[in-house]
Amino acid sequence: MYNHYNHTLKENARELRTQSVSMAEKRIWKSLLSRNKMGVKFKRQRPIYNFIVDFFCQEIKLIIEIDGSSHLNNSKYDKFRQDKLESLGYNVVRFGEGEVINCLDDIHQQLTHIIYCLKEGNKR
Repeated sequence: MYNHYNHTLKENARELRTQSVSMAEKRIWKSLLSRNKMGVKFKRQRPIYNFIVDFFCQEIKLIIEIDGSSHLNNSKYDKFRQDKLESLGYNVVRFGEGEVINCLDDIHQQLTHIIYCLKEGNKR
């Protein structure tokens, strides 16, 4: 059961979904993650614990983060954040904005493999 949802961040997450979505986030959402295109359901800008993650699939506990220019000087915080989310049992995958914009086919292949492995792991 999904028990790390943070209701206090719900409005912040809604604002991020509607007002400050990066080009890379729009692209990966429309091309790969919306409407169960990858065989699992993703949600955008989901509040988990004290963070708002870019994309989240509850079924396989997968978090996808898109790192843009705002992450350049935040590597310590990003590491802290990822470590905390992983300690809660989530799998975190990061892609750079440039990767999403320029190499979407590669990301599609990587995500297909990751999702397959996580689904197979859940069967055991």
